[in-house]
Amino acid sequence: MATTRTPGSAALTGTTADVPRLARFSRTERALHWAHASAFLVLFASGLCLYLPSLAQLVGRRPLLKDVHVYTALAWLAALALVLLAGDRRRLLATAREVDRFDDDDIAWLRGRRTPQARFNAGQKINAILTAALAVLFAVTGFFLWYGERNHAFRLQNALLVHDWLMYLSFFLLLGHLYLSLIHPSTRHSLNAITRGWVRKDWAERHHRKWVEELDDNGDIR
Repeated sequence: MATTRTPGSAALTGTTADVPRLARFSRTERALHWAHASAFLVLFASGLCLYLPSLAQLVGRRPLLKDVHVYTALAWLAALALVLLAGDRRRLLATAREVDRFDDDDIAWLRGRRTPQARFNAGQKINAILTAALAVLFAVTGFFLWYGERNHAFRLQNALLVHDWLMYLSFFLLLGHLYLSLIHPSTRHSLNAITRGWVRKDWAERHHRKWVEELDDNGDIR
């Protein structure tokens, strides 16, 4: 397999069983994704048990659930910090710039037109932005909920309400994300990118043609 360097992509063109592959996500990007995803699922499950009386009664041991929730949040922050410190920060910064950039093709795609998309399509960019915003808001409101129990001067009246509504928003965002990555036939191949780092070239040409053309123009596909 021949390896190449690409702007915003770590490797490669190669073949497996005569199917060309393109590297889409680096190890650092995948580590960041899975650190966030695994912590989010534990936080969501424990938070749901604390929020719904029926689940709280079924599970019991509410103080333990609160500890799991709080310490998972701390582990989540520590894991993200570790990835940022030990990983490829230049790559993550380049990815953040990609996500933040919306061009005419992105706007047209959001309006239902089949315009060529880059490494991230417009929907994936919005999903990433919303996920980051929700994470920040969860952390801020969660801090005030936790510290407000210990120091009433930091108790915010609506922190719990905001935290609960963030849970609803994140739940529907998660459902859409899981549907597209696990069930929908035309998009579930993208799961391969976040688990093994690469996608098939023919799939990328259908869904991210602009990205493939950029790689080709830069001589990164041979």
